[in-house]
Amino acid sequence: MPPLEPALIAALVLAVLIVLVVVRAVRIVPQARARNVERLGRYQRTLAPGLNFVIPFVDRVYPAIDLREQVVSFVPQPVITEDNLVVEIDTVLYFQVTDPRSAAYEIASYLQAVEHLTVTTLRNVVGSMDLERTLTSRDSINNQLRGVLDDATGRWGLRVNRVEIKAIDPPQSIKDAMEKQMRAERDKRAAILSAEGHRQSQILTAEGDKQGAVLRAEGSRSAAILQAEGEARAIDQVFSAVHRNDPDPTLLAYQYLQMLPRLAQGQGNTFWVIPSEVTTALRDVSKAFTEHLPPTAASVPPADAAASRAAEDAGEPADAAVADAAVPAGTPQPVGHGAPDAPPRPTG
Repeated sequence: MPPLEPALIAALVLAVLIVLVVVRAVRIVPQARARNVERLGRYQRTLAPGLNFVIPFVDRVYPAIDLREQVVSFVPQPVITEDNLVVEIDTVLYFQVTDPRSAAYEIASYLQAVEHLTVTTLRNVVGSMDLERTLTSRDSINNQLRGVLDDATGRWGLRVNRVEIKAIDPPQSIKDAMEKQMRAERDKRAAILSAEGHRQSQILTAEGDKQGAVLRAEGSRSAAILQAEGEARAIDQVFSAVHRNDPDPTLLAYQYLQMLPRLAQGQGNTFWVIPSEVTTALRDVSKAFTEHLPPTAASVPPADAAASRAAEDAGEPADAAVADAAVPAGTPQPVGHGAPDAPPRPTG
């Protein structure tokens, strides 16, 4: 193999140097990225996304800085509240690099600086609140943290968009006490709701009973009024019929005699009074019958004697009842079916 000529070797070396220079001179930056360039140790410029050219071996290009919004979740940090309770607070930070030069030269590590600044600001904010206010004031804490971090990181070329508290973990004893309190509150609300429902049920039941009683009373009143009106109309019709027909005493006496058996049909009627009008009624009835009999029957002495005896027998109880009614109250009465036994009558 023949040795290479010096001219060929020089050409190869030159080609390699050219390729190396081209590679070092061309820089391609992706979208939403930025790269700082130093020339002889001094900041020169920031490369924009796309194709860029630098002076090889003179310009130094630093790693790309992400310009997109970034999310950083910090480890839970112990924070002491105003009422001396230690809680673990986990935060999430949303920030964006707006100035690559300031982010590279104003702070050594902006991520570490943001983390420590978040922790210190969080302790200052939560330290002025008690536990109950801390648990219920997340929006207020987030706004205060965002305001402080945005002001402090502005000169670092950063913009804090949002700060969110992901979790607040109080001690286990506090969790147990809070759970008991919440259970007691729920039991209280349940008891109140049950009592309100029972009270409303009783009110509705009472209203229903009241309306029912009112309706029943109105129905009874209407029925009583209608019944009274019916009885009054019946009495009026009977009275009008009696006066229109003009009955004689004989008919009235006969009707009276028909009502006497009905008076004695009651179960407790062991004593009843025959008024003195019965004698008159019997005489009128007997007279009415004897007037309408044939003369042969009316002139028979035995029938007349029997009718007179019946009238006298019916008149004696009436006289005895009147005598009993005249006896003063408290006078001993003989036990029986009414008046004392009458003295025997002479027969003949």
